[in-house]
Formats: sequence, C-alpha cells, structure tokens
Amino acid sequence: MRNFTFLSVIIAGSFLMFSFKSAKTDKLKNEIPEFENVASSNVFSFGTITAEEINSFFKKYPKLKMYQKDVEELYKKKEYNLIWYDDKNVSEFGALLYHKVKRLGEQGIKAEMPYNELVDDVFNENVSNKLPKTDTELLLSNMYVFYASNVYSGVDAQTLKKIGWFLPAKTVSYDRILDSLMQDPDRLNKDENLLFSQYYKLQDVLKRYRNIEKKGLWKKIDIDADTYKELRPFDSGTIVKQIRERLFVVGDLKEDSKNQIYDEEMMAAVLKYKKRYGLKLNYTFTKEQIDQMNEPISKRIRTIMLNMERCRWIPTELANASEYVMVNIPSFRLIYLKNGKYDLVSDVFVGTRMTETVIFSGKIDRIVFSPYWYVPASIIQNELKLKIAEDKNYLADHNMEWNGGHVRQKPGPQNSLGLVKFMFPNPNDIYLHDTPAKSLFDFEKRIFSHGCINVREAKQLAIEMLKDDPDWPIDKINNAMSGEKETTCMLKRKIPIYIGYFTAWVNDDGEIGFYPDVYDRDPSLDKLLYSDSVTMN
Repeated sequence: MRNFTFLSVIIAGSFLMFSFKSAKTDKLKNEIPEFENVASSNVFSFGTITAEEINSFFKKYPKLKMYQKDVEELYKKKEYNLIWYDDKNVSEFGALLYHKVKRLGEQGIKAEMPYNELVDDVFNENVSNKLPKTDTELLLSNMYVFYASNVYSGVDAQTLKKIGWFLPAKTVSYDRILDSLMQDPDRLNKDENLLFSQYYKLQDVLKRYRNIEKKGLWKKIDIDADTYKELRPFDSGTIVKQIRERLFVVGDLKEDSKNQIYDEEMMAAVLKYKKRYGLKLNYTFTKEQIDQMNEPISKRIRTIMLNMERCRWIPTELANASEYVMVNIPSFRLIYLKNGKYDLVSDVFVGTRMTETVIFSGKIDRIVFSPYWYVPASIIQNELKLKIAEDKNYLADHNMEWNGGHVRQKPGPQNSLGLVKFMFPNPNDIYLHDTPAKSLFDFEKRIFSHGCINVREAKQLAIEMLKDDPDWPIDKINNAMSGEKETTCMLKRKIPIYIGYFTAWVNDDGEIGFYPDVYDRDPSLDKLLYSDSVTMN
C-alpha cells in the first residue's frame, strides 16, 4: 500500500495545491457506511485563514475556549492554510476522524465534544443550511484537538501531579501527530508511536468484555452464604457447573463441558484464573473468591477503561527501551526487562496505606551489598524511642547502634534491608531492597513497608544486572552479600526504574490480570474522568 504523497505548487500566491492518493484509506473506508457520500475529490485546494477569524470563532463558540491555544498553534505551524477541505468538500481524512470521534467509547472514553450536533450536521447530507466554510474548518480543527487530547494525552500534567502520578510527563505535538495521521490514516486504529502498547491490548480486552456483557454471558454464581463451604477438587454440584461456565466465558477454559464435577481440567483453569487476579495459587474456592466472581462485569469494564487512561500518560519511549525495571504496585510484581525481554520477574511488597509507595521514576545508579540501614527519623520518633525506654538493650539486641546522632542497623542477615539494596536518587528516599521477612511474600495483599519496595528475588536481580560486568562475577557478589561489611557497586550504566499503578494489565498472550486497588486510586480517577460526560482536557 502506498502512503499519502504531497506535491505542492504555489499558484498566484494564494492557494496551495496538493495531490492526495492512498490505498491505505480503503481499510478505514469499509468501516464507514456513509464514507462514499462525504468527499470524492482527490485534489486538495487549501485556502487560508486569519488569526482574526480564529479569534472571532472562539468568541462565537465559547464552549470551545479550552482548545483555542492548541488550535492557534496548529494553524501557525500550518502557515494558516486550511486543513480540512478537499476542493469544495470536507476531506476524506476529516470524515475518517469524525468516524473515530463518534466511536470514542471503543477507546474507553465517555467525553463529549461541545457543539457536537454542529459537527454532525457537517457530515449529514440532509442538512441544507450548512455552516460557513470558516466555521466548519475551525470546528473540525477543534474536533481534532478534542480527539487527540482525549485519546493521546488524557489527563493534563498538572492534574497528574495532584493525584500523585509522578512518572515522566508525556509530551504531545498535535501538529506532528496530525501530519503522521494524514500521511497514514491507518494509524487512527493503532500506532504504538503515539500510545503505549499496553493501551491496545486493553482495548482488545475491553471489546471482548463488552461483548460478554451484551450477550448476557456474565451470569451470577448462586451460593448460600450461610452454608457455603470452601469448594475443593472433585466436589460436585450446580455451583461447579456455574464456575466452569464463567471460566469458559473469560477464556480460562477452552471448552465448557457442562460437567458438575470439579475435575482436573477445571483445576488448571482455576489456577489460571487465580494467577490473573493475583490470588494465592491453590485449588480451593472461598466465599470471598465467589463474591469476587459475582462482581458485575460493568466493574471489570470500568477498571479496563481506567487503566487505558493510565496508559495514555506513559511516554511511548518506555516500550522501546532496551533495559528498565518496572514495579506495578497493585500486582505486587517487579519486572526487569533487558534486551527487550523479561529477564526477571519477582514478587514484591510495598508501602502501607499510611506510608504509600510513591508513583514515580528514577535511575538505579548503584547496588549496595550487605548495607547498613539508617533508621528514618519518623521511625525513631514514633517507634524506637519507646522501645529503647522500655529495654535499654533493645539496640544491641537488634544489631543497631548510634551513629552521629542517628540510629543505624549493622549489616547482616537480619538487617531490615536484607543483604542488598538498589539505589536511585529521589526526594522520597525510596529504594528497592532485600528483606529477611520472606514469609510476608506468602500474603496476597502485600502492603507492609514504610514506602520502600521489598524484592523477593533481590539477589537474583543483582546478579542479572551485573551479568555483563566482568568486575562482578557471582563469587564476588556472594562474598559481598556475606553480611560482614557494606560494599557499594557503582553501575557502569544507569538503569531506568518506573514505579506505576495499574489495576488491570494484559500479558503478551492477551490474558488480562485484575489486581486489588490497594490505595483506592480507581474511584478517584473514575470520578475525575466519568463524573459527567465532558472532555478530560
């Protein structure tokens, strides 16, 4: 397929002519039944517009004022040439974009553009009283900014900081995006240079779950709360049949045998389901887990939509990075990606509700083996002073000592940081570290720390990070982790780390995981986005 090509010729200093051909539009044409009626000319004749006309337009349509700055910038970059006209008609690309705006729900967006009824009239052949050409042109430019800001940007950077999202801000150039979309309209459907790849995975699952809802396949599982006992392998009954049906509907079972016995086939599906929900991997089904299955599918759909929004905030460069560490707080999971592949996946536990782990990014610049733990002043004030007052040997018994007016715990296997920590400078004094409290990883909801991230496979993470460094063979790492003295390794190449918050995540096999909203961030984001059907920007 050929891309759009532009051949510019200056005619009488007032119009710019473009030839415009593309086979790429065929695919999108098929999606729009009324497409053939919109614009048939292949020749663009761009007139011009003035800054005064733009200013007058926003006085006439004050509800679009929020887009004025971006629209003005768009025309400055286009040297005030018209964008949306093909000879005397609105261009085919304008029709394609209108079609995408009308189907914003597929993007998990409920926003509604002001004056949308006037935009509808532009593409309605039965409307005889058309708007002036200048009004139509600027209305469509506002439609584009409305679409791009909602789909490619999402919530603005200032609001993100207010809701505690401190990952790198995504920069968006509406002018460059428009150029790329006009050159290849197929990018309206998918473009991983514009949106984090996880977004499109969630979009596919959103479509699937809406189909389940539409067909009425999400049926309630009937239990008697007073008499229900944990369901175990080889139990039988109607409830087994109902759970089996649900596992089939959501894709954990390939076929629904209608069998009322909890057989081996269903056992494998139960493990798959529990893994997707971050539950302990066993074959029993508790009442709480049945209650979870009985949550309405509308809640699952909303969760998917909220996490699609979070994906809009992620710079797309992240997906193209060759090496980084990502921690997802709700899934209690750390991923170390190297050379484009998952090199290590580890369980973690994070901060309590009182000491939440902050959502931000940094760069790991050093690994400290057999570290000292310098006890934060807040812990000394709120916890240690009382314990020292009650037991004068408390510090010695816990391998602690005073050091320059501070309390620190000496290196060793019982050190609160374990035998290794990973440092990345940040104002919150948060880092990754090992822990002696390995039993805490057996809990499903792992919020135990004072804000730092405790890593189950901390030693293996250090080994993987230093695998290509000849100065740090495994024997040297083992010796440094003996707990005898603190040893620092400065990394030759800093490793980006991202601490994020996703309550739904789709893996490479298209399987979606739903995770607990441990810091209750979903309701506040839901209120921000969907309290009414208005634009997010």
